[in-house]
Amino acid sequence: MKKWLKYMLLSLLALISVGVLFFFIWTQQTYEPSEEMTRLVKEPNQTDSWVVHEPRGNAKGGIIIYPGAKVEPEAYSYLAQQLASNGYITGIPNVTLNLPILNTNKAKEMMDRYPEAGEWYVGGHSLGGVAAASFVKEHPDKTDGLILLASYPTEGKSFADTETPILSIYAENDGLTTESKIKETKPLLSKETTLHKIEGGNHAQFGMYGSQKGDQPAEIPAKTQQEIIVRTIHKWLEDQS
Repeated sequence: MKKWLKYMLLSLLALISVGVLFFFIWTQQTYEPSEEMTRLVKEPNQTDSWVVHEPRGNAKGGIIIYPGAKVEPEAYSYLAQQLASNGYITGIPNVTLNLPILNTNKAKEMMDRYPEAGEWYVGGHSLGGVAAASFVKEHPDKTDGLILLASYPTEGKSFADTETPILSIYAENDGLTTESKIKETKPLLSKETTLHKIEGGNHAQFGMYGSQKGDQPAEIPAKTQQEIIVRTIHKWLEDQS
């Protein structure tokens, strides 16, 4: 092998290695649960793979919430706790490299763990919603509906020609999943879609982890936005029964 070719190959390998290293470091710079959330939430049933909140008594069904990119699952614990108080086993998965799109089939673990739940609604925040949409699209026989939190499906996973029940909640001041993006991707949703806009809400407050780069300031407190989300999901679930 000529010296110049060998040098080029070694240089390319070095660049790839550096790129992989920086990508790994980037994925580990996560958004942690806020102090407010840790004060509000009781200790969940937590494993290496899941954060789970269980209802008292028999469950009405199960809800899975894929976290947003680089957001720790515990940041959605207040939402999960409130949904559990309404009677739903609710789980948030830990995902590979903190990127839910790398674990789209993670929901199956929860379903296998709680077969008694019967009905399963799979959702997610931001990139987590993309992962959830992928799972629901590929497993229509195992799921009863899709919950999108500041999110939308990709064109390759369109629900346009389906009757899948979908709840899409978005926020007025979302700087990442903007209202214009929600309108642009509306044709990808099913005919059985309910859309709900949170006035004064923003992207980060779909969880409780503080502010997020690229987002706009919210005009309502995080807890208030969470309570709106819970009420909206609960009403939608009642409408499905």
